[in-house]
Amino acid sequence: MILLIWNIAVFATYASDKRRAKKDERRVPEKRLLTMAALFGSLGALAGMYLMHHKTRKNKFRILVPIFFAAHCWLAYEMLL
Repeated sequence: MILLIWNIAVFATYASDKRRAKKDERRVPEKRLLTMAALFGSLGALAGMYLMHHKTRKNKFRILVPIFFAAHCWLAYEMLL
């Protein structure tokens, strides 16, 4: 349940940053977005990237966020065994 809420918060942060980018307002730092994804928010980050079309051209995000997601899936699998 906590991970679900966290991933919703990560998605909302990506969506907020996209909205701010369109309005030319102060942005969420990339380091914060990636840190949130790394701290078990990779599903929310992936959803934010592809549903909001946000940060999909940045190689740093295109490479790291899926790696985080794969690592999180592997960890979840290992914990369930």
